[in-house]
Amino acid sequence: MRGPRMHGGGGGPKGRVPVKLDFGTFKRLLAYIFVPYKVRFVIVVIAILLSSVAGVAGSLFLKVLIDDHITPMVAQGSGASFASLLRAIGVMASIYLVGIVSTLLYNLLMIEIAQGSLKSIRLKMFIHMQSLPISYFDRRSHGDVMSLYTNDVDTLRQMVTQSLPHFVNSAATVSAIFLAMIFSSWQLTLVILLTLSIALRLSTMVTGKSGSYFMKQQQALGKTNGFIEEMIHGQKVIKVFTYEEKAKARFDELNEELYSSAFNAHRFANILMPMMGNIGYIQYVLVAIVGGLLAIHGTGAITLGTIAVFLQLSRNINRPITQMANQLNSVAMALAGTKRIFELLDQESEIDEGSIRLVNMCKDNPDSVQVEEQTGCWGWKDGEKITRLRGVVKLEHVDFSYVEGKQVLHDVTLTADAGKKIALVGATGAGKTTITNLINRFYDIDGGTIHYDGIPIRRIRKADLRRSLGVVLQEVNLFSGTVMENIRYGRLDATDEEVIEAAKLANADYFISHLPEGYQTELRGDGSSLSQGQRQLISIARAIVADPPVLVLDEATSSIDTHTEEIVQKGMDALMEGRTVLVIAHRLSTIHNSDLIIVLENGSIIESGTHDELIARQGQYWRLYTGVFELE
Repeated sequence: MRGPRMHGGGGGPKGRVPVKLDFGTFKRLLAYIFVPYKVRFVIVVIAILLSSVAGVAGSLFLKVLIDDHITPMVAQGSGASFASLLRAIGVMASIYLVGIVSTLLYNLLMIEIAQGSLKSIRLKMFIHMQSLPISYFDRRSHGDVMSLYTNDVDTLRQMVTQSLPHFVNSAATVSAIFLAMIFSSWQLTLVILLTLSIALRLSTMVTGKSGSYFMKQQQALGKTNGFIEEMIHGQKVIKVFTYEEKAKARFDELNEELYSSAFNAHRFANILMPMMGNIGYIQYVLVAIVGGLLAIHGTGAITLGTIAVFLQLSRNINRPITQMANQLNSVAMALAGTKRIFELLDQESEIDEGSIRLVNMCKDNPDSVQVEEQTGCWGWKDGEKITRLRGVVKLEHVDFSYVEGKQVLHDVTLTADAGKKIALVGATGAGKTTITNLINRFYDIDGGTIHYDGIPIRRIRKADLRRSLGVVLQEVNLFSGTVMENIRYGRLDATDEEVIEAAKLANADYFISHLPEGYQTELRGDGSSLSQGQRQLISIARAIVADPPVLVLDEATSSIDTHTEEIVQKGMDALMEGRTVLVIAHRLSTIHNSDLIIVLENGSIIESGTHDELIARQGQYWRLYTGVFELE
């Protein structure tokens, strides 16, 4: 029995999302950006301010150019000198050059800051993910977790490299332009404020709408990716059971949900530009009309140069305001993805209160004499005290549930003595795999106790506990790399000779030697080029090279044909010699030589004994063995 799994569920919150920006998430994100890059960040802010001030100063200098140089030259006619005009144009060019250099500088620095920050965030995500309990991954689809590293991180990249600096630049530009307007003419500034108040009100409404849909878009994207990952992984099953039409229908539903949220998000986001542009045209006309009337009938404070500057500034102020509104949409989408990233980082790491370590006494104490048993080298180190690992696993009155209120194991008591082979038998869902999950401490029990060599397993460090347990699962996972590297995954310091010896013991050497590059053959796509039996043989060789004191075989030979199973069983018998072994098997013919067979039903032990004892009782095991009742 395995833990419950939620397929396709996004990691973010459900339902209607508040339209306001998540400033808590934004503040936390700034800590990742600002703290490691303080100096660069200060330079970026200064460069942004210089860029904004240079743009406004260039517009203001237009008044000087017109009123102090062009207008007098027109009045002087052909006798005018161009020297002062050229100097003025040179000054204006210098101002704009400062703005260009500043813009280039802050863009380059923001790329460095963004990529460095994302590198740090991805590393923190991956490191933290390794510390999460198995239950976290049981509750989420793999595609949704992958979406955190791809889509959500990418939206964050766009925000840091583009949206954030552009928003700050636009805000600084608007502030500088507004101050310049007041300095030039407070009357025309009132006209600008009237139109801007309308524009800001409309942009706030639109941004709020689009922000809520951007969050829904990220959630829908996570669910869609999760479904695609499942469909790719299960292509053979889909085709065997002709599930194609159902899969297409389900994908159409998810795709429609993604389309709807993305369409609405971008629909509201994209109407900002034309809306602000039209308001800008109205604003431009009003400034021209009011400015002209004031110039004609005013006191002379508003000149032709003032009107020209205001027309320039009125056009310039609309563009950054529109950009701010647009960037707010991007920021909202990025914060939605960032919140999902922080939800991963906020997941509680697997708790490990253990202090007892597993040590190899033969390696740590070269002068010590190894005892005859294979497990004689291993020991539990509790402070200065070292106790030899014997491999006695004992469960007493264990209760467990994956989900509160739905108990899976009921008062389970069993003892796996040192060097004995214990078989767990029962129908699917009886609780066999759950017992091995509890011994590994993938999950913690609700009640009762589990002891390992008389030590409560909570006192043993999880990494050391799992190092002492070699596990061969029914579901094989191979990784990108050579066959040699995949087998060495069991023990990274194993030599090539030890890897080959392990493969021979698992009877995998023959087929590996006939691969194109032998042990150096590259595996891709979880070893999809190999048969299921060959993949399982590599998995068994991986456990052999780990040389664990205790073995857990979770239906390890279920994917191997009967002939191959007989060959593998001989190698595994040699491996199991002198070790405590827990075997989960559907093929009862493989466990008749077990020292103890435990029959489980609905999470409770209903029978236990040797093969002969259980056959003589003619109970549930006898019915399973003789085929009166078949395992499901």
